[in-house]
Amino acid sequence: MKGEVFSRLESEVRGYCRNFPVVFDRAEGPRLYAESGRAYIDFFAGAGALNYGHNPRPMRDALIAYLERGAVTHSLDMMTVAKREFLSRFEQVILRKRSLEYKVQFPGPTGTNAVEAALKLARKVTGRRDVVSFTNAFHGMTLGALAVTGNAFKRQGAGVPLNHTVVMPYDSANGIDSLALLESLLENSSSGVDLPAAVILETVQAEGGIHVARTSWLRKLAELCQRHGMVLIVDDIQVGCGRTGSFFSFESAGIEPDMICLSKSLSGYGLPLAVTLVRPSLDRWAPGEHNGTFRGHNPAFVTATVALDHWTDDSLQRSVEAHGEHIAAELASLRERVPGFTIEQRGRGMIRGLVFKGDGVAAKVARAAFEHGLIVETAGPRDEVLKIMPPLTIDRATLDEGLGMLRQATLDVCVSDRAIEAAE
Repeated sequence: MKGEVFSRLESEVRGYCRNFPVVFDRAEGPRLYAESGRAYIDFFAGAGALNYGHNPRPMRDALIAYLERGAVTHSLDMMTVAKREFLSRFEQVILRKRSLEYKVQFPGPTGTNAVEAALKLARKVTGRRDVVSFTNAFHGMTLGALAVTGNAFKRQGAGVPLNHTVVMPYDSANGIDSLALLESLLENSSSGVDLPAAVILETVQAEGGIHVARTSWLRKLAELCQRHGMVLIVDDIQVGCGRTGSFFSFESAGIEPDMICLSKSLSGYGLPLAVTLVRPSLDRWAPGEHNGTFRGHNPAFVTATVALDHWTDDSLQRSVEAHGEHIAAELASLRERVPGFTIEQRGRGMIRGLVFKGDGVAAKVARAAFEHGLIVETAGPRDEVLKIMPPLTIDRATLDEGLGMLRQATLDVCVSDRAIEAAE
């Protein structure tokens, strides 16, 4: 009965609550607590919105103090103390330390707003319409972002044609040299492909199945964009803010995108906040040409400013890299224990995927893990990948506890399925 109101009143579109069918009440660090009091280790981290865990105390204390003094909450794009402090801190800790120069646009509260702004601006500054995207991409659920998203189920929900895109294989998927193919189309006046305004990509495709682009491929893509005057947009919404180790996921490739989309863990606290970073030469908006009511979410500026304290040195990056290697070793060991059920593991830093053979196996493992007290989700076009995404700040003991639950859930499902196959 405690969940009856959700099924009675909430839309059928709800999804995650079906996979994790308990009513949650509180959360701290790497754990969520149901109203029954049962604790769950969180390897989902709000789909990447909680890189620093639940309710991190320094951010919570700053937020409470801000609200208690009656400070501004909503401000459209007006100037506020909270926004000034965030912008100053972001410039100091993130941009200057990397010798990067970007203008910061606040397009709206979510990742899809950041993508829409980038696509719209790229088309404005180039005067072109088409955008190159890649197989298995996910960029959001509004129409522009959905047009450059690969998933057929989500695209069908649009109800209208999703046009003005050119889809290429991601990296060298299926043995195809996608960049050579793209360049051949661009240089052939009879290819039927108009010169695109932009290329948009994730350096690690999270929802698409934890596909990791090679640094050499990213460099070649950046060069191709520069040669043809195409705007390079990196969607760092899910795998930015340290998920792969460095603050931006593309840093190891040594590239500088023309635009960067950030959201999810930017606020550090799970509060809605998104930005589109734009090369100054491309910032050709007229005042008010692109706007939105919730661009000035000051409580998120407050927590985002505190979150940047994690990036004053490289300690968190080194921890993420070490944890990532530890997770990879555990997944490699697990693969050896369930031959015939897993294909490979993928990922970088603290976003990892275990790929299962057969439809539905990964989902079974996720359900079994939840019974053991672990929250973990699936990814990929057939939900064939178990997506492991703990908070970056998780301690090693809790990480190992969660990995132990994952191991047991995988063994439970695979042993059971093997027994069913034998019986048949």
